[in-house]
Amino acid sequence: MKKNSFFSSLPFKLLVGVVLGIVVGLILNATDESGITTAILNLVVTLKYILGQVITFCVPLIIIGFIAPSITKLGSSASRMLGVAIAIAYASSLGAALFSMAAGYALIPHLSIATNVEGLKTLPDIVFELAIPQIMPVMSALVFSVMIGLAATWNRAKLITGVLDEFQKIVLSLVSKIIIPILPVFIGFTFCALAYEGSITKQLPVFLQVIIIVLIGHFIWMALLYGLAGAYSKENPMEVVKHYGPAYLTAVGTMSSAATLAVALQCAGKCKPLRKDMVDFGIPLFANIHLCGSVLTEVFFCMTISKILYGAVPSLGTMILYCVLLGVFAIGAPGVPGGTVMASLGIITGVLKFDDAGTALMLTIFALQDSFGTACNVTGDGALTLILTGYAKKHNIKEQHISIDL
Repeated sequence: MKKNSFFSSLPFKLLVGVVLGIVVGLILNATDESGITTAILNLVVTLKYILGQVITFCVPLIIIGFIAPSITKLGSSASRMLGVAIAIAYASSLGAALFSMAAGYALIPHLSIATNVEGLKTLPDIVFELAIPQIMPVMSALVFSVMIGLAATWNRAKLITGVLDEFQKIVLSLVSKIIIPILPVFIGFTFCALAYEGSITKQLPVFLQVIIIVLIGHFIWMALLYGLAGAYSKENPMEVVKHYGPAYLTAVGTMSSAATLAVALQCAGKCKPLRKDMVDFGIPLFANIHLCGSVLTEVFFCMTISKILYGAVPSLGTMILYCVLLGVFAIGAPGVPGGTVMASLGIITGVLKFDDAGTALMLTIFALQDSFGTACNVTGDGALTLILTGYAKKHNIKEQHISIDL
C-alpha cells in the first residue's frame, strides 16, 4: 500500500468535509432569505440524497462480497466461527444494555433535563429524486451471504467458491474507486444540512447532560471490550485502536455502520494483530449484528424519557426484559441511521409502554447522538474481530491468506 501525505489521507478529507459542511450550513442559516441560499440548499439536499442512494445501493454488494467468500475460505470451521461471532455480538450488546441500565438507575434520578426542541429550520424538498433501490435488503444480503457461504463449503463447490472470490475483487474495486472517494463529500453535505436546520446549535444543548453521559459510557464500554479482547487474544489492543480513527469519524458523519463498512475494512486491514481472514469475515458481519453503542444509548434514553414523561424510570424487571430482547433485536436491526431504534419500536411500546409522545421524543433524542452510537458500534467491531482472531488461534484454525489492498 502506498504511503500518502496526511493532507491527501482519508482522515484529513473527512475532517475537511465536516468543517466545511458546518461552516457553509451556518452561513446559509444566517442568510436564509437569499435566493442564492435557496438554490444552494436545493443542491445540497439533492446531492446528499443521490450520494446516499449510491452508498446504500452498494451496502448489500459489500456484505455479499466479503462475508460469503470469507465463509468459504474458513472451510470446515465456517459454522463454528459464525456461531462464535453471533454469540460475542449478542454478549456485547446485552452487556452494553445492562451497563447502561445500571448507569440509568444511578444517575437519571439526579438529573434535571429540559425537553424543548422547537425552532428548527426546515430543509427544502429534494429537487430531483434519483431512486437507486438496493438489489436486496441488507438483512437479506446478510442471510444470503451466510447461507450461500455455508452451502458452498458443505458441498465443496469449487465453481461457486471461485465466483465468490472474483466477486470479492469486483466489490473491492467499487469500494476503493467509488465509495471511499464520495464519502467526504457526502459527510460534508450531511453536516451542512444539520448546521442549517439548527440541530448543532439548538437541538444538541437540549439533552447535553444525557448525551455527555452516554458518550462517556461509549468510551467506557469500548475500553472494556478492547481490554477483554486483548486479554483473551494475548495481543496489544492499542495496535487495533490506533488505526480506527478514520472509521470512527466516518461513522459520525454517515450515522450508519453499513455505510461505514468500506472504511472500517480499510482500518481493520491495517491492524497487525487482526488476522486478515477474520477481518474479511468479521467486520462486514459485525457491521450488521453488533450495535453495542446504539443499544447502550437507547437504554439510557428510554429510561430518561420515562422519567421525564411518566415520572419514573421503569422497574428493574421490566428493564432486564427490555435489555434481553433489545440484544436480540440489535442482531437483526439494519446497520443504517436509526436502525436500532426503528427495529425495536415494538418493544419500546410493548414492554416499556411508551405512548405516541414518548415514541416521538425517543426518536428525536436518539437522532441527536445517533452518529456517536454508530461510531461506538464500528469501533467495537475491531475488538470483537480481535476476539475472533484469538479464538481461531486457540483452536488451531488455519489462516486463509487473502490478498486485499484497500
